[in-house]
Parts: sequence; structure tokens; C-alpha cells
Amino acid sequence: MTAEPMKPATLVSTILLLVLNGCAGHQQSAVDAAGPQAGRIETLFWFFLAILGAVFIIVMAAAAWTLTKRHRGIEQEPLERTHLPPPQTETRLTRVVTIATIATVVILFVLLVSSIVTGKGMAEFANSKNPMVIEVTGWQWWWQVRYQNSDPQQVLDTANEIHIPVGRPVMIRGTSQDVIHSFWVPNLHGKRDLIPSRITTEWIEADHPGVFRGQCAEFCGLQHAHMSVWVVAEPGDKFQAWFNSQLQPAPAPTDPVLQRGQQVFLNYACVYCHTIRGTTAAGQNGPDLTHFGTRQGLAANTLPNSMGNLGGWIVNPQSVKPGNHMATIAVNPDDLQPLLQYLQSLK
Repeated sequence: MTAEPMKPATLVSTILLLVLNGCAGHQQSAVDAAGPQAGRIETLFWFFLAILGAVFIIVMAAAAWTLTKRHRGIEQEPLERTHLPPPQTETRLTRVVTIATIATVVILFVLLVSSIVTGKGMAEFANSKNPMVIEVTGWQWWWQVRYQNSDPQQVLDTANEIHIPVGRPVMIRGTSQDVIHSFWVPNLHGKRDLIPSRITTEWIEADHPGVFRGQCAEFCGLQHAHMSVWVVAEPGDKFQAWFNSQLQPAPAPTDPVLQRGQQVFLNYACVYCHTIRGTTAAGQNGPDLTHFGTRQGLAANTLPNSMGNLGGWIVNPQSVKPGNHMATIAVNPDDLQPLLQYLQSLK
């Protein structure tokens, strides 16, 4: 079956999301480090680029010199008629090849040592005391995020958006629910594969507040390109306020329209896949929607989180993200608007 191409409206919304995120200071760059781990990777990148760039320039210059050098003429080198280089040429070539071989070995050794030093420095975080532990699970095609805690009351589930406090080491415990994914937030760390039935770990830490874009870096199916995640780094007090608010169950609606919207959600098939804490909805196959209204994007940040985009996503998710696993629900037109308002009210 051939997948439908992305419709113009969806493409425009996606471009708008990227533009707005760029204007808001959102970043995705491995050479704009925002943490010590990414900083080590960036330093190693520039070091490799300088060394290998110099090697490239030297090789190209030598090739250009050889191609443009005037030929000496066979009459000046009688031995060339027998295909034997003269002794002075043989000596010169031997010297050049020897020097080039030694230089190559030295360069490779320097690159190897610098890589080992960088890897050792990145492993130092494993000894961090009192780290924050976040479990990230890759699904086709969204990210489940769980903040682990020894106190069950402090365990938090959310999706497609990770908040971390500035200056605190964070352990990312990654796994996958279906196929191999790869968690990559280039401003904070390198790539880490998420493998079904296995746990992989990496450490991130933000030096300063910011919003950093991450994505799946391992082809995982049709909508691999539409599987992104936001990492929001904020001061400790602001993070704690966000975390405490996220732990709360969804507020009970008091407005009649919102009350109707809640009933629409609970009466349709939404409850089989999604959870809204504080209600009877306890599905485990889709993102937790308890505080859905606070998130920046829809469908793993394929679209901005707006009322219009949400309506299109609910009514026909396959037109937005072909091949995704969200069921198409035939919502009564009279029920759609209250449902949208209810979901957007989940702050």
C-alpha cells in the first residue's frame, strides 16, 4: 500500500512550527553545545575537523603541484626508457613515503587518544550523586517520558516533552516498545539507541535555560521523520513548579461545555489508549493526556498544539501522519468542539 503524501496544509503547519520554534530560540545543533556532554563532543568535532581539514588541504595541494609541474622530459632521465627511476628519484620517493607513513600513524594515534579522552570524560557523570532519572520509551512514532522516583506518588508520566533543571545531571534510561529507535538531542548529548527489552543509559545536563529539539536518529518506519521531542531546560525553582503541577490530576471541569467535552472523551474509544488522571480513562497504548494543554506540539511535535490542528488530528490522523497507530474516530460534529475545548483546558 502506498502512503499518501503530506497534504499542503500539513506541510505548511510543519514549516510554521519549525519557524516559530526557531524564532523562540529553540535549537538543534551538535556544534552549539548547551551542556558538558555535548561540549566534549563539540570540542572533539572541531579538533577532528581541524586535523583532517589540514590533511585534506595538504593532499590536494600536493596533487595540484604534481599535476601542474612541468615534465622533465625523457631525454633528461635515460633510465625512464627502461622504466627504472634514477637513484636520486628513488631516494626522494622513499624519504617522502616514510615521512608520510610516520605522519599518518601519528595523526591516527592523536585522533584515537583524543576520542578515548572524550569518552572517558563523558563517562564521569556515571558517578554523579542524586541524579534525576528519566525513563524514555520509544514508540512508533512518539516518546513516552517517565520521571522515576522511589516514592510512587512522585512518578510522573508525560509524552514528547522533557523538562529538566539547569545544572543537574539527568540519567536517561532508554528502551523501546516496538523497533529500534535512537534518542538524540544534539545540543545536550550524542545518539543513544533504544532497543526493545534492553535498557541503555546516557547522561545529559544543561548549562543554561533553553528549549532544545531532539529526534529519533534511527530509521524506525514510515513516520520516522515525524518523531521529535523537546527538552526544556529551566531554573530549578521553575522546573519544580512545573513538576508539581504535572503531578496533579486533571482539574475537574466546571464549565458546562468542558463537562460535555469530558464526557465525549470518556464515551468514545479515546479511553482505550489514553490516560487522563482524575478520570476513568486509563489507556496505556498512547500518550498520557493529563496535562495535554501545556504541550507545544501534537503527534510527537508534527504540528503546533492549536485547536484547529487538534481537530484535524482527531478527525483524520492518517492525513496528518500516514501510517501512525492512532485510531480514526468518527466524532459527531456536535461533540467535536466541546472535546477540543476540554483537551485544550488540560493545563
